[in-house]
Amino acid sequence: MQGSEGKTVHPRYSRQVLFSGIGNEGQARISASRVALVGCGALGAMQASLLVRAGVGTLRIIDRDFVDESNLQRQILFDEADVRDVLPKAVAAERKLCAANSLVNVEGVVDDVNPSSIDRLLGGFDLIMDASDNFDVRYLVNDFSIKNRIPWVYGACVGANGLTFPILPGESPCLRCVFEHKPPAGASPSCDTAGVIGPIVVVIAGMQVAEGLKILSGARDRVCRKIISVDLWGNRYEMVDLPDRIADCPCCARNEFPFLEGLLGADVTTLCGRNSVQIRRQDGIHVDLDSLAQRLGPLGRLEQNRFLLRAFIDGYQMTVFSDGRAIINGTYDTGVAKSLYARYIGN
Repeated sequence: MQGSEGKTVHPRYSRQVLFSGIGNEGQARISASRVALVGCGALGAMQASLLVRAGVGTLRIIDRDFVDESNLQRQILFDEADVRDVLPKAVAAERKLCAANSLVNVEGVVDDVNPSSIDRLLGGFDLIMDASDNFDVRYLVNDFSIKNRIPWVYGACVGANGLTFPILPGESPCLRCVFEHKPPAGASPSCDTAGVIGPIVVVIAGMQVAEGLKILSGARDRVCRKIISVDLWGNRYEMVDLPDRIADCPCCARNEFPFLEGLLGADVTTLCGRNSVQIRRQDGIHVDLDSLAQRLGPLGRLEQNRFLLRAFIDGYQMTVFSDGRAIINGTYDTGVAKSLYARYIGN
């Protein structure tokens, strides 16, 4: 098959090309595109699978976490072997997706999206897909998106409810126009407090990818510029008009980017559904995992691979990555998590 610009369209996408909304030209655009996916949990795993099977040129999957047994209920890319091998989600996702479509350049990146890493992780992409689980990251992505004029698609779900809408810099309201202030910690339900069912993940991720494919294929006029809200258990489906762009929005009107500059946000984050706290070093110093293993070995059971070290000490599970990040499992108390980090990993 030939696209309108003479580019060959692989026959594996024939059914997608037959869809009039995409066609040869749209598929050629999709296959030349670069997409960054922030997070590879429930929404991210589904989005990643759909995007790779749709034939995006490059998909970079950025995730800071590892596969846990509780993920398997809704995170479709992972299996029990990934849990046993203590694989980072980005690594496991890359392996599965490369086997699904070898034509796509899949990059699994084990890292944390923060003010010091975001340009390196998201720079140069055509589209950013949201699969994060906290507002600090979303406001940071929003700053980056508006500053660099890269569209992104917001998505969230909890229980049987989900929400999604696109953000098109210069055309639509940004996240801070929709949610002017981020909710205080603990104010919103999470998958830990309200649970989550797999079907809502499929619905919201599918809607996000549909909007992404419209953007990538050049069908920008077909993008749904509304908030889509779904309650699968209550059988409710709503489309609500996005608010007008705020005339003096600090982000998309005044071009102020405090999250991007590290003036807002946090270096300590509670993780949805995990009874865990992530701690990120501010000094950029990496950790020698082998040396740390020698130091912690006498204190408790250890598990280690080339990506991370996991220590079971004092009833807590501490997973340490080479970039100095640590996930402290067994508490939502950031003070306790910081104390454990300082005691066993270092200040």
